[in-house]
Amino acid sequence: MITKISKLIVTAFPAVLLFISAIGFVFPEKIIWFKGPWITYSLGAIMLGMGLTLEAEDFIRILKQPKPILIGTVLQYTIMPILGFSLGYMFQLPESFAVGLILVSCCPGGTASNVITFLSKADVPLSVTLTSVSTILGIMMTPFLIAVLIGSRLEIDRWGLVLTTFQVILVPVGLGLFLKSIFPKLTKEIQDFFPVLSVLLIAMIVASIIASGKDTILNSDFRIFFAVILLHLGGFGLGGIFSWYLTKDAKTAKTISIEVGMQNSGLGAVLARTHFLDPNTAIPSALSSLTHSLLGSLFATYFRREPKKPAIVD
Repeated sequence: MITKISKLIVTAFPAVLLFISAIGFVFPEKIIWFKGPWITYSLGAIMLGMGLTLEAEDFIRILKQPKPILIGTVLQYTIMPILGFSLGYMFQLPESFAVGLILVSCCPGGTASNVITFLSKADVPLSVTLTSVSTILGIMMTPFLIAVLIGSRLEIDRWGLVLTTFQVILVPVGLGLFLKSIFPKLTKEIQDFFPVLSVLLIAMIVASIIASGKDTILNSDFRIFFAVILLHLGGFGLGGIFSWYLTKDAKTAKTISIEVGMQNSGLGAVLARTHFLDPNTAIPSALSSLTHSLLGSLFATYFRREPKKPAIVD
């Protein structure tokens, strides 16, 4: 019974996210307490859950299937940062929003992509591996890309970004792997609990940022909404196009498309709150999480259809 409820909550991730975010927007006083250390520790718990789900086979797969993993990882760290930087200039966003958009675009793939991949009948093991690889690489790639793309606008603490990213990614993921090796039976029993916890914590992080930034969101000129939507549409679209061209495999292309289009917005929110004085810098991360989850669920509905085999032309 509990397992069925857990799967239902995970499957209904976009609806849960939208519902809790709506509470944060309409009744901000109910959610606004969830801030500061709560957000940081929540992201750590999500990353701990990822560590508990990883298997040695996930890393062996990198050696067996290097091509799709290399393609997905390269696309993750090129398409999204370029889009985030370009859209900020294209829409002439205020500095806090432009910086926040770049922040979230430089983050690794998020755990929500694994849920959407499952719903899309795509390659879940590949998705998990891509999320894991981009997350580990994110320890260095995310601060590096942020420094390159935002350094042209603001003076930033590069090593501070590296340290924060290290703390909220490698430490909890490593702890999860360690606990799984020491207590395999216990971790197997609680594995089903962490996806549900991740869904609820991601929803709370997003709702909290939306609640605290309600006035800013209402008073904005909506350029940021279009920029965030185009960021993720571009990620899904370009990720799918390039991966199809490079692999000629529909299932792999679907998986990479989802992985590129969905970011670890929680990490973006933590970096924004930790390293930038303007709290509005975190708003693009909240809008990003909401947007990519809703778009991802729409794509999942479309992707669930069996692809037509292309005609062979001599």
